[in-house]
Amino acid sequence: MRPPAIAAACAFLAVAGCRSGPADADRAAQAAATAGATIRVAAASDLRFAMDELVASWEAANPDRTVEPVYGSSGNAFAQIAAGAPFDLYFSADAAYPRRLEDEGLAERGATRLYGNGQIVVWVSAESAIDVEARGIAALADAAVQTVAIANPEHAPYGRAAVAAMRSAGVYDAVAPKIVYGENVSQAAQFVASGNADAGVIALALALAPTLAGKGRYAMVPSASYPPIEQGAVVLRAARNPVAAEAFLDFTLGPQGRRILDRYGYLRPAP
Repeated sequence: MRPPAIAAACAFLAVAGCRSGPADADRAAQAAATAGATIRVAAASDLRFAMDELVASWEAANPDRTVEPVYGSSGNAFAQIAAGAPFDLYFSADAAYPRRLEDEGLAERGATRLYGNGQIVVWVSAESAIDVEARGIAALADAAVQTVAIANPEHAPYGRAAVAAMRSAGVYDAVAPKIVYGENVSQAAQFVASGNADAGVIALALALAPTLAGKGRYAMVPSASYPPIEQGAVVLRAARNPVAAEAFLDFTLGPQGRRILDRYGYLRPAP
């Protein structure tokens, strides 16, 4: 017996075939192929709150489909995928990682799609006496600042951006002994929010998230002081549900998804 979704699509085509064009047939076939699909997504931790909104919006419009995101550093996700982790779609905070998957034959050549450029901020708790609004990243060198949280630059692009920005500002040597590393940028933000660090250099997307927005203050780090955080996504060659994964990526890059990304401070990639 044919699955209900496929049967329904066949019935539709049988009735409408005489007055439907190829585009209608393609849409019906795609709906049948993606019905009931679960999309497994490896996502950079800076995307946690934006992705949760994207997933909620997608699932509301597609109640027969599910998205299961797993968050972590982009480098760790890359290593897991290269080792065979079962994901359909990879959202990286560094577009170089999905492009490397293309080079290694784990994604189609040229399939990486840019979804935004990230931005970094210096973030402190709401109760902190550190005047980040006036002094920005230079405040991290003050003697009153004992610990500064950043993502581990070995595998997190936001950590590499933080180090670059501190070097550009001429404060890295003074700040380096104070640095505590989060496994990813989300963990670095939690170090500050929990009081385990005095300040942090984190993703703007996290500073704008509902769970942190009322708990802290931040100053933008000038984008010219660190390399662009070019973020990209790719459907993996081993995806069990490639059609559904591509459809979710289309939604993310479409008007509704773009509004969510805009709200979390992701700059639109250059056309």
